[in-house]
Amino acid sequence: MTDRMTISRRRLLGTAGVAVAMSPFSINIARAQEAKIKIGFPVPLTGPYGTEAEDQVRAAQVAIAEFNEAGGLNGRLAELLVRDDKLNPGEAATRAIELIENDKINFMVGSLSAAVQLAVNNVTKQRKVIFNSISQSDTINEVADFSPYTFHEALNPHMTAGAVGRYAFSKFGKKVVFLTADYAYGTEMVTGFREAGKAFNIEVLGDIRHPIGATDFSTLLPRIQAMKPDILCISNFGRDQQIALKQATDFGMKKQMKIIAPILLYTGRLAAGEAAFEGVIGGTSYYWGIENKIASAKAFNDRFRKMFGGKVPSDYGSLAYGGVKTLLMGAKNAGSVDPEKVIPAVEALKYDYYKGPQFYRKCDHQSVQSVFIIESKAAPKDNPADVFNIIATDEPAEANLRSCEALGHKA
Repeated sequence: MTDRMTISRRRLLGTAGVAVAMSPFSINIARAQEAKIKIGFPVPLTGPYGTEAEDQVRAAQVAIAEFNEAGGLNGRLAELLVRDDKLNPGEAATRAIELIENDKINFMVGSLSAAVQLAVNNVTKQRKVIFNSISQSDTINEVADFSPYTFHEALNPHMTAGAVGRYAFSKFGKKVVFLTADYAYGTEMVTGFREAGKAFNIEVLGDIRHPIGATDFSTLLPRIQAMKPDILCISNFGRDQQIALKQATDFGMKKQMKIIAPILLYTGRLAAGEAAFEGVIGGTSYYWGIENKIASAKAFNDRFRKMFGGKVPSDYGSLAYGGVKTLLMGAKNAGSVDPEKVIPAVEALKYDYYKGPQFYRKCDHQSVQSVFIIESKAAPKDNPADVFNIIATDEPAEANLRSCEALGHKA
């Protein structure tokens, strides 16, 4: 990642409230400061997912700026309170408690880990604060972790792996090996692939696990080659994914099998380069290139470019934008920040803020939305940001989610 494509943590923390200063409305500044709508935003600015977290902060700032410039909630402006959760559930829980008890936030949005978001959700639901998670998790929708205060703007592994699996298993073969990050993200993605694979009678030849933060896959890749799969599914994230794909490319594995991933990260592709990702197929909740067909994506991208020096938003950045914007729009529609009024207002949203139609399913507050199947390009010809082709789309459909009953919710 070049210096032009990065932003320092200090700058992110320092500019989280910049949108307030930019508001064109003439209002009583002292009153606005006292009455701000505060949104806690814990994300892992340090650690292996730092690049993705930085983009989440940027995109959340876009949502704050748009809300404030539109007059806020009857003149009441919003403020983003960014905290570093260090990709650690305990740290995240501590920061969440501080945001609620010391900073008196109204809403919580954030997280970039299945385990971390569950820790934050446990804090918020006990204290009756609305939390919109912007990280993938199947568990957060299940009745044991869900509460009326829990919303999930992100895709979940069942949706993501299901979409990619249905595409790949119908085209590239039935013999599958998984290379899996050994924590919730990896295991939930593999479960989603296995479930989707039932309809295609896939044969799982192996599921090879590695710890988060792995830097060397050279002892694992020959084992996979010896199994001779049709498909290698690399179910990991961030730098783990970049390193695994680089080494798999070096081992010549793309000539022996099709490599897929549940999620291909825009930031990861930029960091690792075209050779590592070339020909790899995966899923995403958002790719900026949809702006050619979707007006809301064009508007979001243009505002992001304007605020951040011509850069375009990433997939996980867009989730932060949506996660913040839906809660602010819910509050605006409710005319209040009272959770008991905001919850039904958010449930009632039928929105298209950045990627096409979405809505929150009533039983588990999962955002029902499209999943884009993408393939990494060999080399962008004109635009260095144009790194993926969208080769298929799973349109928004509740049928692509686990049923409410399967999650433990009453019909």
